[in-house]
Amino acid sequence: MKEVVKRAVLGIGIAMLFFCISGIIFDINGGGTFTLTNYQFTKMVLGCIIVGIGFGVPTIVYDAENIPMPLRVLIHMGIGCIIYTIVAFNVGWVNASTPAQGIIVIGAQLLVAFITWFLFMRHYSAEAKKMNDRIQALK
Repeated sequence: MKEVVKRAVLGIGIAMLFFCISGIIFDINGGGTFTLTNYQFTKMVLGCIIVGIGFGVPTIVYDAENIPMPLRVLIHMGIGCIIYTIVAFNVGWVNASTPAQGIIVIGAQLLVAFITWFLFMRHYSAEAKKMNDRIQALK
């Protein structure tokens, strides 16, 4: 349970980081007139928390060594991306006037999710290699 909470908090932190950076970008692009009404900010923050949990908690699957890595990635990213897509449409992160625009926006946002996953995977792979090299050096 402690591990699940740890992963949820980490996921929420990463989601909040992306949320804040996105808010800064929209504020700058809007010339300082980025306005939200009808509790839209609150809805987006709550959505961000849900997305953070949706991407963070499923990382527990990477501890299951009996599951092949491609299936672990599919489970983790599948759950996270499905939750993200549902939340994005419900809180207004996807503001598109045509289905094609919606697909492009979701595609770009999912691309960011996969890039983030890839960077974390590279980081943890490099960390594991360093530890393995250190263990071999001690033998």
